[in-house]
Amino acid sequence: MAPVNGTVTEESFIFEQVYRIDFNPLNFTKIAVPVSMSLFFIFINSIMLFALGSKPVFYETPRYILFGHMLVNDTVLLAFTTIIYIIVLIPLPLTKAVCTVLVFITYCTFRNAPLTLAVMSLERYVAICFPLRHSSIATPKRTNIILGFIWILSSLNIVIDIIFTLIVKPDHFTSYTICTHEKLYLSKWQMDKAQGFEILYFVSVAVIIIFTYISIMITARSVTSDKESATKALRTVLLHLIQLCLCLTSFLYATIERALYMMSGSSTSLFIILRYLNYLIVLILPRCLSPLIYGLRDETVGPLFRYYLCYRSSKVRPRVDVL
Repeated sequence: MAPVNGTVTEESFIFEQVYRIDFNPLNFTKIAVPVSMSLFFIFINSIMLFALGSKPVFYETPRYILFGHMLVNDTVLLAFTTIIYIIVLIPLPLTKAVCTVLVFITYCTFRNAPLTLAVMSLERYVAICFPLRHSSIATPKRTNIILGFIWILSSLNIVIDIIFTLIVKPDHFTSYTICTHEKLYLSKWQMDKAQGFEILYFVSVAVIIIFTYISIMITARSVTSDKESATKALRTVLLHLIQLCLCLTSFLYATIERALYMMSGSSTSLFIILRYLNYLIVLILPRCLSPLIYGLRDETVGPLFRYYLCYRSSKVRPRVDVL
């Protein structure tokens, strides 16, 4: 059956060829750097998750439930992104069914992080602006429900693609391909739909960021008479804002990649370099820094993390004091 409403085979083939050209035994560093970064921060995230799992109080505090979800999400994303990156650079053809599973996991976790951070900012907004109602609004049960809703939102676009493919071309999943998201498209409208979802996510999270952090800044300035406390609160807000902005760039990853391809023109070698930098800076780096920055600055998680990182060194005394 021919693809409907405009084929995307040609564009997918271009992306496949770029990956094939990029693979070269002499470019081992280009493989080693992102893989090493991912493995290192998977190790760091695992220690931080172990620290969170060591105290039951973290399971009952919405802020740490959200943080734990972010850690798991980013760890899974780094692991599966690294697997796909290596498979594509070999290149190793996979059945589209296997590729769909890999893409589904990376796609959802890719978009979960900014959405989770947006919910974390809302939780801090309620805690600072409505402290008396925080315990009744932000409960563990509601937090878990919201996390389920985040997964539904992040998976909606690709689930539509999978259902469409099963209806239009059921045998599509049995063929072999170099595993990229573009290779799973049958029609041009799917790419347009994906861009529409990206814009919707980007605008929604941006609005939440602007609203919550301006509100938190205003409240922090007005309710405290202690200049030092106000400064500390504002620094925390600024750090979280930068952290969220880093993750927001992930929504623009595909758009930036297409723009780089158009800017580079016929220079394939230039596009390979730009694409590689885009992969490192926009996709990998925010996922590495975000949990680490948030965890180390936290007065409760930070000492526990350092305690387990130093193999329970007596020089580090962890203290659990969840407010």
